[in-house]
Amino acid sequence: MEKYIILHGSFSVVDGNWFPWLRKQLESKGKNVIVPQMPIGVGKQNFDNWSAEFDKLNIDENTTIIAHSIGPIFVCKYLITNKIKVKKLIFVCGFNNYLGIDADYDAVNEPMFVDNLEDIKQYCSDIVCFYSDDDPYVAYGAEKAFADTIASQQICLEGAGHINAERGYTEFKEILEVL
Repeated sequence: MEKYIILHGSFSVVDGNWFPWLRKQLESKGKNVIVPQMPIGVGKQNFDNWSAEFDKLNIDENTTIIAHSIGPIFVCKYLITNKIKVKKLIFVCGFNNYLGIDADYDAVNEPMFVDNLEDIKQYCSDIVCFYSDDDPYVAYGAEKAFADTIASQQICLEGAGHINAERGYTEFKEILEVL
């Protein structure tokens, strides 16, 4: 059965940003949507703890994953590590091997990074990356490099910041267009 997973980023929650809106849009079309609350905070957010939550979701070739911020690189590492193929990946403000936001973010983000990012293409051929030209948290170059490495489609939204509620993204209609 077709399944959609919406994954938040570091220090985030399932009812933040555009996640509830997207969930409602998909569920109104009869889609099975899962929005897991992942462990957050220094000492709690790491690859092993997030993997334990994802292990419960029965991810397979009928799964589409939509992930924000640190979520995309976690998803890549998880799928590569576990050799799981999925239908589609939609990544928003994804990055890899980027430090310098602040000490707490660096501590929770670094365990998610991978050296073999391009291997994700073995597990999904339909990868869409959204990013912005003025993200205040992750440098444009880091988001662009991430997308250049893996995306089958890239969409740069001008002036969208971290594509979150802080920049007015409580709805995200562009995602529906690529679904």
